[in-house]
Amino acid sequence: MSFSMEVKEELFGVNVAARHCRIAELSALVVQCGKIDVDKSGHLHIKLQTESGYVARKCNLLFRKLCQVPVVVSVRTAKGKQTHAQYLLEIHGDASVKKVAELLKLKVSGKEGALRADGMVYVHTCCKRAFLRGTFLASGSISNPQKSYHFEISETEKGRAEQLIALIRSFDVDAKLILRKSYHVVYVKEGEQVAELLNIMEAHRALMEFENVRIVKDVRNSVNRQVNCETANLSKTVNAARKQYEDIVLIRDKAGLHTLSEALEEIARLRLEYPEASLIELGEMLSPKLGKSGVNHRLKKISEYADSLRG
Repeated sequence: MSFSMEVKEELFGVNVAARHCRIAELSALVVQCGKIDVDKSGHLHIKLQTESGYVARKCNLLFRKLCQVPVVVSVRTAKGKQTHAQYLLEIHGDASVKKVAELLKLKVSGKEGALRADGMVYVHTCCKRAFLRGTFLASGSISNPQKSYHFEISETEKGRAEQLIALIRSFDVDAKLILRKSYHVVYVKEGEQVAELLNIMEAHRALMEFENVRIVKDVRNSVNRQVNCETANLSKTVNAARKQYEDIVLIRDKAGLHTLSEALEEIARLRLEYPEASLIELGEMLSPKLGKSGVNHRLKKISEYADSLRG
């Protein structure tokens, strides 16, 4: 099972007691999966269509608890490369449709009966959580944190996408919008903010798994950065030592080490004898001992003398 499906399975099991939160969650589900249309007899009907068994069961459960209207449920099996079920939930009759629309604060906002929820359905923070949970259940996805941090919800209507962005930003999460083919995709990519969205939707088990992966990745990245830094420093040290050695050999062969001052000749002979020693180790071999900066200063003087000989 993918991480996204694990999250949805957990969200399906979230059962809030407050009626207003249940209304907000059902409103989001109906907006994402449903439309209001006129049936063959000329009466209004609501039709919800989804490939998710979680969404179908959640909708049916909430309709029974909140609306007390008859819901016709059917399942169709579509055959293609993979056989999958298509769940249909229908509410018929003008009175039933108007009752549901009024309760869930729905209005037709797009072509072919597409729906949108009035913002009054999620006035309270808890209702915003429920609305976001329902929206994600129906139209959302989240990547495996082992690979990347990416949360998104696809909307067919731009107005709904902008409404969703405003809702998410009310929790101080910086959601962004991108057009992908015919869909308006609301997305969040920063790991800490994706974790916050899981917390907002009350997917606490998934949040713990997400955070555990994030901690391991952060530690691994920190270790890699440290190793890379140490490798770079070691490479720099080795290259500097090689250059010092070459400078001293040049002076020895062209002018002789005796042309150096006593202090510089002493460090030059040590470098020739110990080409791989660090500056600190060279300083420890001098008498009297010298610190790293003092050794570096003498070797720079030697390098300048070698450069003059080359010139």
